[in-house]
Amino acid sequence: MSKFNADLSIRAKQIEPSPTLSLTATAQAMRAAGQDVYSFGAGEPDMGTPAFIKEACTQALKEGKTQYTPVAGIPELRTAMAEKYVHENGLSNVTADQVVVTHGCKHACYLGLLAVCNPGDEVLIPAPYWVSYPEMVKLVGATPRILKTDETTGFKLTPELLRTAITPKTRLLILNSPSNPTGAVYRRDELEALLEVVLKAGLYVLSDEIYEELLYDGATHHSPAAFSNEAAKSVITVSGFSKSYAMTGWRLGTLVATLPVAKAVARLQSHTASNTTAFAQYGALAALKQPDKARAELESMRTIFGQRRSLLYEALTAIDGIRCQKALGAFYLFPNIAALGMTSDIFCKRLLDETQVAVVPGSAFGSDDCVRLSYATGEAVIQKGLERLKAFVDKLKGSQTQNSNQLSV
Repeated sequence: MSKFNADLSIRAKQIEPSPTLSLTATAQAMRAAGQDVYSFGAGEPDMGTPAFIKEACTQALKEGKTQYTPVAGIPELRTAMAEKYVHENGLSNVTADQVVVTHGCKHACYLGLLAVCNPGDEVLIPAPYWVSYPEMVKLVGATPRILKTDETTGFKLTPELLRTAITPKTRLLILNSPSNPTGAVYRRDELEALLEVVLKAGLYVLSDEIYEELLYDGATHHSPAAFSNEAAKSVITVSGFSKSYAMTGWRLGTLVATLPVAKAVARLQSHTASNTTAFAQYGALAALKQPDKARAELESMRTIFGQRRSLLYEALTAIDGIRCQKALGAFYLFPNIAALGMTSDIFCKRLLDETQVAVVPGSAFGSDDCVRLSYATGEAVIQKGLERLKAFVDKLKGSQTQNSNQLSV
């Protein structure tokens, strides 16, 4: 074989495929082959994009809005985003020039890292983490430093852990609230305590707020960039339209930062992807310009997710051998399976092979004691999938008891 076919770059070799996307593809292939698969892997709302957003996009097509736009996004959308961050998130004096519309929130995260991180820098990532964070860090030539959290702190980073992890090479901290995969939501005082450490150390923060609208039980979202002028200089806020507006396939993310960082991100985007889809931006604009319609759609979605969350949580906590915290945001639960005596990878493989139920191993998120279940799926899937999951766990527990009895004889 020619070396030109096999000799990939170092960065290409070190990047792992997305476990969540791989699981979804496997479940889809099994269904296509005629198997009765119940999947809890989806990281997207199963509701369709609201009609008024689709209509705005259709109208933009009819009006011929199919040409290149400014790389950072159409001025109207960037202005609307700036106003949103001032009036809803509490940031001060955000201008349209500080907003970049990207090809999804994932792209916003990557470009934000690329804009401020250098080879050899260290990026702090609390675990459990979204699967793409460490891979993005490696792609920009920096080094991911994983900070383990667990259920004792509600899967949230503490100032003490953060302080001890900082080295002269530390450049940036990634925060994700509400969290994927745990659904944890940071209180304002918790974020302020973390920001105090960050600002003292002179670090950047990448604040991933893609699930900011999906909150339950009175939880409140807080944008760290709103806390002070100094915080606004250090925090790169990323979000998008995928989760709150059921627009995952539209690939529209947003980034808000200081003017130098925002301009750098726009330059990077100009040479890697150019502008996001022109007519799709007008759909996003409608979501911001018609807040009453958007709010009604969001409340309906949140009500449905809240009901599913309760259904899933109550069923999981009733299974002997599984413990689970009740998430306050996003649309995931992250139950602990350590008592079942196997790694999350083995658990998930056996569960899929033996019962055709797909869940994501916690190892993908840096926490091998847990698995992730999404409730962005129908109640029928949740009920039937949980019946199979309970039967599988009961069988495992029965085998454990039998082995224990044999050893004691």
